[in-house]
Amino acid sequence: MAFTFPIRVYWEDTDAGGIVFYANYLKFFERARTEWLRNLGIEQQKLRDEVGGMFVVTQAEINYLRPARLDDMIDVTAVLQSAGRASFTIAQQAFLRPVSSDQAPQLLCEGSIRIGWVDATTMRPARIPNSIVEKLS
Repeated sequence: MAFTFPIRVYWEDTDAGGIVFYANYLKFFERARTEWLRNLGIEQQKLRDEVGGMFVVTQAEINYLRPARLDDMIDVTAVLQSAGRASFTIAQQAFLRPVSSDQAPQLLCEGSIRIGWVDATTMRPARIPNSIVEKLS
């Protein structure tokens, strides 16, 4: 089941053409992933402070399908795609929220984001703590 996070498009999100600047979808995906983890009881700053580790993006594959524009409401999803001992992959999508109930959401952008776990001091890869793995599964 997908976690969904709503985002409104502001001026700062758009380019000179009035559409969402392509790199901002990565920011939208990051916000949705962070809130998905928070929803699971995983707070990233708390992990760093108490466990000494943190998540970092190690790979991103993004497909842009349609533009979003100023004032659009979009829903960004996050779904665990695969999990290992030191990383996991999250499938993410951004949908244009329909204006009326007779319209279907339009897929704007989709991606696959790989997240690795590192020691916060050394930035070296490490095993994801069991407590996090259990919450993800």
